[in-house]
Amino acid sequence: MRPETLAIRTQTERTGEKEHSTPMFLTSSFVYDSAEDMAAAFADDTLDVNIYSRFSNPTVDEFIKKICILEGAEDGIATATGMAAIYSSFMTFLSSGDHMISASAVFGSTHTILTKYLPKWGIQYSYFNMNKPEEIASLIKPNTKVLYLETPSNPGLDIIDMNYVSALCKKHNILFIVDNCFATPAVQQPIKFGADLVLHSATKFIDGQGRVLGGVVVGKKDLIKQLYLFVRNTGPSLSPFNAWVLTKSLETLFVRMDKHAENAFHIARALENNPALSWVKYPFLESHPQYAIAKQQMKNGGGVLTFELKAGLEGGRKFLNNLTWLSMTNNLGDTRTIASHPASTTHSKLTEAERQEVGISPGLIRLSVGLEHPDDIVEEIIQALNK
Repeated sequence: MRPETLAIRTQTERTGEKEHSTPMFLTSSFVYDSAEDMAAAFADDTLDVNIYSRFSNPTVDEFIKKICILEGAEDGIATATGMAAIYSSFMTFLSSGDHMISASAVFGSTHTILTKYLPKWGIQYSYFNMNKPEEIASLIKPNTKVLYLETPSNPGLDIIDMNYVSALCKKHNILFIVDNCFATPAVQQPIKFGADLVLHSATKFIDGQGRVLGGVVVGKKDLIKQLYLFVRNTGPSLSPFNAWVLTKSLETLFVRMDKHAENAFHIARALENNPALSWVKYPFLESHPQYAIAKQQMKNGGGVLTFELKAGLEGGRKFLNNLTWLSMTNNLGDTRTIASHPASTTHSKLTEAERQEVGISPGLIRLSVGLEHPDDIVEEIIQALNK
């Protein structure tokens, strides 16, 4: 069966109630038939048995299984948030004295982990520019263990050739981790391009309606086993309720991502020559610097676009205040279109030099395009620009 079908038809085994829709296993623990069975469950980590929902849960397992199928991964682990997925991945595979390489264009909280917390534990990091992948080779050290990036990046929509990065990582025995949050497995599958681990903030397009938090990491089975033990023992597990919401959301992921991308492309083209804007950036616009790579790696351009207001930082604030119905929030990937101004919100804690380094200019607006009629979205943006 094709991925679109598997996202709908992959379900936990039916119970005796013969339900059509998967039930939610909202339980903290599980029972045993005998003392011997209970002892065996705790003695052998490899047993496929539920013990405690911090360890595993049927509803969470269904969600993980679906993401594994869609990403082409061997196994996975779900977490309470996307940041828990990122942090757990770093802490599982990095030790004091290790070095990691990261794209400089990463989410603000990821930047904080790299710059504020990892150095406290003796872990070094180096940044590279997504637009200059040739920089990576010069940053590799004997103690480099991990290379991490987002593609497309948040919020700059930078794209990198994953085959190129994967070849470098394999040559130097470096773990290659890709954040696939912006694209989702409906648009690209980084494992096909050599990624060892792929992670998501499931809070975004995977949920798709701004309801619950969640994260997930998938990849090679031997790597996931190590990650599973870290999550199991430290506790950032995904709740069964949130997993149930997310696994149902996956049933419409392909349809939604096609429409998000169709709307985003329409809006990007409508804004391209607007006199109030310096530029418009969207992966499937030919003006995008990595357009050719985007066409090779992605099914469509995704649901996010950015544009630069000529009026700068203050113009960004005025633009948001001029909106009449588009949402102002720090989330993305919703059915409802969301506008944000990273320089004054999500990336405000970065210095001006750091923001410039990751491509966040003063007037940058990030638009997470929803499922409303695209002409309504265009008209709302134009009236805000005109004011």
